[in-house]
Amino acid sequence: MSQQEQLVIAPVKASEQMEFTAADAVVKELVRAGLEVAFGIVSIHNMPIYDAILRDGSIHLVCSRGESGAANMADGYARATGKLGVVITSTGTGAGNAAGSLIESWAAGVPVLHLTGEVASPYLGTGRGYIHECKDQLSIMEGSCKKAMRLRRPEQAAAVIRQAIKEAAAAPSGPVSVEIPIDFQSAIIPDYSLEEVNVSVQENSTIAYLPKEAITKISQARRPVIWAGGGVISSGASKELQELAERIGAAVITSQSGKGSIPEDHPQCIGHFASFELTKDLVKKSDLLISIGVRFRGNETSNWKIEVPENHISIDADLQAMNRNYAAAIGLAGDAKLILRKVNEELAKESLSPSEDYLEEVLSVRKELRLQLRATLGPYEKMADDMRKLLPRDTVLVRDVTVQANVWGSRLFEIYQPRTSIHASGGGIGQGLPTAIGAQMGCKDRQVVLLAGDGGFMVNVGEMATAVQESLPIIVILFDDAGYGVLRNIQEAAYGRQVAVDLVSPDFVLLAQSMGFASAKIGSPEEFASELEKAMDRRKPSMIVVDMEAVGPMAKPFGGPPGAAEAFKPKKL
Repeated sequence: MSQQEQLVIAPVKASEQMEFTAADAVVKELVRAGLEVAFGIVSIHNMPIYDAILRDGSIHLVCSRGESGAANMADGYARATGKLGVVITSTGTGAGNAAGSLIESWAAGVPVLHLTGEVASPYLGTGRGYIHECKDQLSIMEGSCKKAMRLRRPEQAAAVIRQAIKEAAAAPSGPVSVEIPIDFQSAIIPDYSLEEVNVSVQENSTIAYLPKEAITKISQARRPVIWAGGGVISSGASKELQELAERIGAAVITSQSGKGSIPEDHPQCIGHFASFELTKDLVKKSDLLISIGVRFRGNETSNWKIEVPENHISIDADLQAMNRNYAAAIGLAGDAKLILRKVNEELAKESLSPSEDYLEEVLSVRKELRLQLRATLGPYEKMADDMRKLLPRDTVLVRDVTVQANVWGSRLFEIYQPRTSIHASGGGIGQGLPTAIGAQMGCKDRQVVLLAGDGGFMVNVGEMATAVQESLPIIVILFDDAGYGVLRNIQEAAYGRQVAVDLVSPDFVLLAQSMGFASAKIGSPEEFASELEKAMDRRKPSMIVVDMEAVGPMAKPFGGPPGAAEAFKPKKL
């Protein structure tokens, strides 16, 4: 019997367990929500839930090698599919291990449900040393997530899980943690019908009213700029965004999270270049900014030094996003898809004629930004071009925090569709591999590629075994410079010296092969293209190790985000 055959989960006959438990109620709600895949590690503090999943038989369990990786996998799955990501961990240390990855989900606004055990209910808060006990697990989860909840009566399991799922998806979406004491999980409870009586929202729903002032400002603008964020993608508003941009002749800037909200080969797409001087100047000279689901993160706005016009229309589902970083003349709170659809309907009644001169200027800025960046890449320019030429248009590109991902992976590798670009919104290294595994689990028929550096990759290196166990055709492109390249460059620029950034790299080719990956090291752009084609053809876990010393340096060292070095120099506050 093969390893894969041994891992097949078959449903257990109902006669083998007649009693209905809180764990069954949890699984019943997950199945009701359409869950097909869950990630995690089995433990003495979640075994009843795992057994209930086994008996149900409809949810595929992915066994990670660490809780942090499992949470990243659920995150990547949710980002790539638009579905709920679910991670199941143990109590105390297990839940704590997941906390950092849940913070990433919170930073990116990803709907993730975290199910964790708790000590038996009589021992909660007693400090008596019950195994896996944590002093205040709920507070840890509250600080890491959008919301944290505790099941306080076994009979309420279905209601609590349903509420948590709804909370994770509600704007602003994010991770929700539910802790369930271990004695509650196996508690026998009634299996009752829980039905919500609501008026359903139809797919063709429309907004009845928009302020006339907003339509007037948009129709009169001659130099409009649209700043598209992750809210465009989460609301499924890409079609409406592109229609608006073309109708009014707007330049479209995307945040990292907004990449793919408009095809990046569109002539009006500036892309993820907001912090570049040419883009700053374009925004400064604009007469209207329409921001859609944008957080205006510090690292994407040169710590909010970008000047935006007074005519700023902010569209966001999160009321608290209004005026958080940039003042808005008009705030439109609600679903971006519905709002943009209504805006387009109203503008269709107007006689609009986008400025041809402005559109030519936008195209010129778009081209010049890319030429400027290309001039810094040296030998990596050909690698970037070969990746885009060889990989399918719907490839899901996952980027860990590394020099190559920061410089060109997030800008020159064009993204054409929503949910095909995934990055670490919170900036934490090492989350790329498990996130890519989750994305590949959700997109079995597509190619998932990870860009990673050696330093970050080692954080969750054990999850390579998870990729092999699931037979995932993931391709890892590992840039090996034996250290933390981004920090090296920032330190050198800020202090003229470096500390704690040099690392001993293992033989990554042998490491990957020992895990079950096909692997090869390359020392030139030509070798890279050849190995990438081989990896695509074999459709099994593959790694290409880029020997950066052999390939050679970039034409211009990457000194971190604009202003990073200056921020770390001694100064008076």
